[in-house]
Amino acid sequence: MITFRGGIHPPEFKELAEEKPIEVMPCPKQVVIPLSQHTGAPAKPVVAVGDEVKAGTLIAEPVGMISAAVHSSIAGKVKGIEPWVHPVLPVPTKAVIIEAAETDELDPAIKPRTQAQIEKLSPEEIREIVRDAGIVGLGGAAFPTSVKITPPKDAAIDTLIINGAECEPFLTADDRLMREKPEGIINGARILAKVLGLERAFIAIEHNKPEAIRIVSEAASKVWPAAEVLTVRTKYPQGAEKQLISAILGREVPAGGLPFMVGVVVQNAGTAFAVYESVAKRKPLYERVVTVTGPGIAEPKNLLVRIGTLAADVISHCGGLTPSASKFISGGPMMGIAQASLEVPIIKGTSGLLFLDGSKRLFKISEEVNCLRCGHCVGICPMKLVPAEIARMAEYEKLEDAERWGIADCMECGSCAFVCPSGRRLVQWIKYGKMLIFAERSRKKERK
Repeated sequence: MITFRGGIHPPEFKELAEEKPIEVMPCPKQVVIPLSQHTGAPAKPVVAVGDEVKAGTLIAEPVGMISAAVHSSIAGKVKGIEPWVHPVLPVPTKAVIIEAAETDELDPAIKPRTQAQIEKLSPEEIREIVRDAGIVGLGGAAFPTSVKITPPKDAAIDTLIINGAECEPFLTADDRLMREKPEGIINGARILAKVLGLERAFIAIEHNKPEAIRIVSEAASKVWPAAEVLTVRTKYPQGAEKQLISAILGREVPAGGLPFMVGVVVQNAGTAFAVYESVAKRKPLYERVVTVTGPGIAEPKNLLVRIGTLAADVISHCGGLTPSASKFISGGPMMGIAQASLEVPIIKGTSGLLFLDGSKRLFKISEEVNCLRCGHCVGICPMKLVPAEIARMAEYEKLEDAERWGIADCMECGSCAFVCPSGRRLVQWIKYGKMLIFAERSRKKERK
């Protein structure tokens, strides 16, 4: 079966939410929409306190090439533009706070295009639509999609891969979306292929999602037979771009490189669906599917949630926390970020809200001891690095050595920490090393 070198097999825990159909969460009374919820420069507000907006109204425009537009997710009045706790960034960041109106009205510009209108669109027009809709990668990285589908002119793109692997334990949002909206995903893939000048696409789904494989395959045969559904082995981190490219095509993205360097563009299944909605329905990205799961939540669900909805409101809709709930993670357990507040908003890159209570452990938390030099982390590293050595260099702040050993190529997937018998906090040390390297580079720029 198709796979890549390295990787691990953590417990999946998908059964908590995989059979829960996508449920539309009611409009919250207030949303907090960060201006920075994508890779690149924060968006610039185009509204002021007191302005009235509708669902889908532009509230912040992109700044520079790598940025993304931000839209209101509800109808209401702008209550404030001020710093708010962020689920990813370490400090409060500026956000637009909107108080809901009595009726949830859509922006009048959101109206479907006919099939004839869609077919007449040029690749450049589609890129502009995707940019204006504020679409970013919904797999977690949140890189602006319009930039990703505009590769350098000298890049010979020959393959589009739609990533439906969803390899993180617990998360089932993409699985449900593929089961419930397969035609939209396939049409989104078709639109992306048109932009890239391609005649076909691969849709990669892990083999632990047999219903998604069956449903998407049947839909592809009717909607766009050029979309080939590939079953890939269930293994973490199968959903990472470089590992998916290696598994499907046998191509290796160079160290520090990007997929376009080997002729490939990878887009998440949810992103493909968002592209379809932006083109076919003129709908900006103001809501997304989020898995709310874990033993710490009373009723696990897959929800269609408005961007900016606070985690506290989502928790309330899911029956509240269990008495033994002890940890809240935005995202999955391997690459998600632990949260200190329930007032964090859902952002474009939020694939899941995970609530743990200690009963389902992926990691055995133990006292950290000296490295045993066992080599387990080397054997499973999907990036072919030596995590133990890189972490040691970072710990002792030997930054030049860490860079030579490839610290920048680490994608922080957590596989090394998962298998380490010494309980070494390898990812944390590598993150620490990267932070020091970036800080040093910033100081050098300031001195110039």
